[in-house]
Amino acid sequence: MDSRSLKLEPFGTHAITRKKDGERDREASLGKMITLNVVVAQHHHPLLLSCPSLPYKFKPFSSSFSIISSPFSHSLSKYHSPNLSQMPSQTAKPIFYSSARRCAWMQDTSPYCDTFFGHRTKLGQLHSVFPTSPAIVSSVQDLFDFICSGPLMKKLGLTPEMVEATIDRWLECGVQLCRLFQLNELNLTIPQKTRLFHYYIPVFFWCEDQILDHRSKFEDGDEIPPLVIGVSAPQGSGKTTLVFALDYLFRLTGRNSATLSIDDLYLTAEDQAKLRNENAGNSLLELRGNAGSHDLQFSIDTLTGLLKLTKEGMKMKVPRYDKSAYGGKGDRADPSTWPEVEGPLTVLLFEGWMLGFKPLPDEVVKEVDPQLEVVNRHLKAYYDAWDKFIQSWLVIKIKEPNCVFQWRLQAEIAMRSDGKTGMSDEEVIDFVSRYLPAYKAYLPTLYAEGPSGSDPEHVLVVEIDEDRNPMA
Repeated sequence: MDSRSLKLEPFGTHAITRKKDGERDREASLGKMITLNVVVAQHHHPLLLSCPSLPYKFKPFSSSFSIISSPFSHSLSKYHSPNLSQMPSQTAKPIFYSSARRCAWMQDTSPYCDTFFGHRTKLGQLHSVFPTSPAIVSSVQDLFDFICSGPLMKKLGLTPEMVEATIDRWLECGVQLCRLFQLNELNLTIPQKTRLFHYYIPVFFWCEDQILDHRSKFEDGDEIPPLVIGVSAPQGSGKTTLVFALDYLFRLTGRNSATLSIDDLYLTAEDQAKLRNENAGNSLLELRGNAGSHDLQFSIDTLTGLLKLTKEGMKMKVPRYDKSAYGGKGDRADPSTWPEVEGPLTVLLFEGWMLGFKPLPDEVVKEVDPQLEVVNRHLKAYYDAWDKFIQSWLVIKIKEPNCVFQWRLQAEIAMRSDGKTGMSDEEVIDFVSRYLPAYKAYLPTLYAEGPSGSDPEHVLVVEIDEDRNPMA
């Protein structure tokens, strides 16, 4: 790679106030040229000014300063990324990830961090990333090498040449996710870089490829139903955060997306009480979670309705579940609080801990736990209610189901930190223990055969470690 001097003209007036050694840089105003030595690949267009041929045929982001600019600068962000508060949204979540829900990989626990471009720098007070004098933007070689070392490269069929040709795309996605999770893109820790560039961004690229393949099957003028991507992952494994990140990137790239969890499809508290009374003594059905505790007709109606959102002007409210109700036992949220989705919908991210589970012979499940037999009978009806709607599958694979205890505990602590009433530590242990028989019975088949009714060509299995990072 070689270093070339590029002149970049800012979009408008931006105060340049990067503090260094107690001194403040001068301001740069409209029309002033900023000279940056940007490292770009030989025979490649300038890194930030082009979007070359992409291996996944992505629709490029709009040209901008977003790779160099701070996504936390309000004066600049309005020029290069959509205002999410004005975009159709079904999540009713804030633009930024709640500080109370920040995971371990989001935390900065050291005064020294690995920078966005691979150099270690002591953290200082950062007010803007624009210098006023010629500055060296570190070589992307370090980040390029880091991306290419990712465990999903081979699985996704990515090559170093593909990464090099689309490095601006990787960087753009990285900056946008930094904005979402309130991370400093110039001082990312190794865990943060790993989560973004080895996990979320490659999975996003795979999802984009699935969308393009889905839409290619229709003729011009056809009403195209949304692609339903099923995300099957154990509790606490990070699937909700992953889906949140994917949904954010979809909407930034112009994809109209929606999210739905199997949790949103639980029985009401009243019907859950009836199920508990009908199966007195069966601890697996005492609380929500296992097969039998979901409203299957409600599931079918919800998914069918979302698939019909193929035109502008069509709207639908998406159900939500309040896990904090009744002291953590939960209840379906009031419909007045459900977010509204507008058509045409491009993609639906449908996530859950037991998506894709296949019923097994009764003698097999009884060996795991005799109480699982009735759960197994309920599971037989779940394919028609859930799995048949899913065209592409993302399966998050874990080595040991017992790690769900710690993950779930962290999730409940985060919910309590958000001011909601969650379960105590003892209640979490009791709650998760009711899921372990299903994990032990059904996960081996899920991992060996794939989800129920799935096409292997449209299944991505990502194995994660105890820190929820992907493994080769």
